[in-house]
Amino acid sequence: MNETPLTEAELLERIALGEHTRQQFKRTFNSPDALAAELAAFANSGGGTLLIGVADDGTITGLSAADIRHLNQMLSNASSQHVRPPIHPITENIKTHAGLVMVVTVPNGLAKPYLDNQGRIWVKQGADKRHVTAREEMQRMFQSGGLVYADVVPVTGTTSADLDEPAFRRYLAQHYAADTALAELPLDALLQNLGLGNGLELTLAGLMLFGRNPLRWCPAFTIKAVAFFGNSIADSHYQDSQDFSGTLPAQYADALAFIKRNLRRVQGNQGFNSPGILEVPEIALQELLVNALVHRDYFTSASIRILVFRDHIDIISPGALPDSLSIEDIRRGKSNRRNPTLSEHAFRLLPYRGMGSGIPRALGEWPQIELISEVSGNQFTARVQRPKAQWAETGNPVIPQVADPVAGQATEQATEQVTEQVRRLCVALEQEAQGTKELMQSLNLKHRPSFLQGYLNPALKQHLVEMTQPDSPRSPTQKYRLTEQGKALLK
Repeated sequence: MNETPLTEAELLERIALGEHTRQQFKRTFNSPDALAAELAAFANSGGGTLLIGVADDGTITGLSAADIRHLNQMLSNASSQHVRPPIHPITENIKTHAGLVMVVTVPNGLAKPYLDNQGRIWVKQGADKRHVTAREEMQRMFQSGGLVYADVVPVTGTTSADLDEPAFRRYLAQHYAADTALAELPLDALLQNLGLGNGLELTLAGLMLFGRNPLRWCPAFTIKAVAFFGNSIADSHYQDSQDFSGTLPAQYADALAFIKRNLRRVQGNQGFNSPGILEVPEIALQELLVNALVHRDYFTSASIRILVFRDHIDIISPGALPDSLSIEDIRRGKSNRRNPTLSEHAFRLLPYRGMGSGIPRALGEWPQIELISEVSGNQFTARVQRPKAQWAETGNPVIPQVADPVAGQATEQATEQVTEQVRRLCVALEQEAQGTKELMQSLNLKHRPSFLQGYLNPALKQHLVEMTQPDSPRSPTQKYRLTEQGKALLK
């Protein structure tokens, strides 16, 4: 809300935008229940503004001082007694040529879902609102409010007999050997203590991590992977396709193998007989795949999809980002654990480090990753760009070699995305000159091609970094140091 009151001109500018998800017009309200439904819909959908005293067509009908007093009393009752939990809207009265307009600002709710007096859940749908009736949508809203987590919901019909007990016992011996009291518990009590069962049935976390046949109980919680010859999902021909079920560790291993076998390998600066380096760093793929398995929305009965196209890879997981997180948040390492029990155990079973480090680590290894959160489709996509390849008339790829720093040239793709990577490289060189291996260790990088493309080559091209032995560019003792321009950048 503005620090200074809205003027009539500013109000007219808002009205000119019409009604939308964050703004609605109302002549007045005659019932606290009707007002409560509008307030709950906004609180459940990211917040918004009610302009009371404005007709649907944007005409200002205005309110009298008596109308304002009546509406203030109704608003107080509706927000505190007709919505559960209570919400706290902010009001402002704007004087116009046609009378007063009450501007009611409803903040995004932190304790979703908000229910009306009859226990109904309302959300915004465009400029209107709708009553939530689908069980999965209700579950997601309770999950968003921290009231329930999908990973600890019991899987109906399962028992501890559906557990791969030898695998579970190995896990216990490896990670809980010091806790003798825990190891002496009966199996059902042990599972309950770890959040993997409720004493009778396995929880979703228990089934997906240690179940003997998770597909029998949860047929949707699988990975479907397809590799296409081109760049369209509508292609009628594909080069590879496979579905992966089983426990999450099994799905992870099989899906990673699928992606790797459908990617190219580049020679880089390796010898002629070398098997080559994967065109996209494996660490980046590992982090994105684990992120999809651990943080997906398990209240949505849909599979994770892996689509390998000629120029990019899409890893699509059910569940948009919670509304408390943005793309920029997760790029910086902020996290919100949708499945806390599952992630706690996945930390020991998968290459999952937690603390929101996965996405930043993937981006550090391979900056050419686009992150897309689709609220309407309730899905999250990590789009990994593949290095461009020239295609011969035979249809086979001709992979350009990774540029060597002595060439003094960077690819267009690297040049477009060097800002953060070059800055990190300059910071690493601030104290002393370093060689390639030292720099990669300083930057926690293992994939030489992405280091050259995203860090060193652009820094050399922009004259921020220079060689210590420019007359012997291929010297095994070659190091790199900041130029005066590079030092000025850090200042």
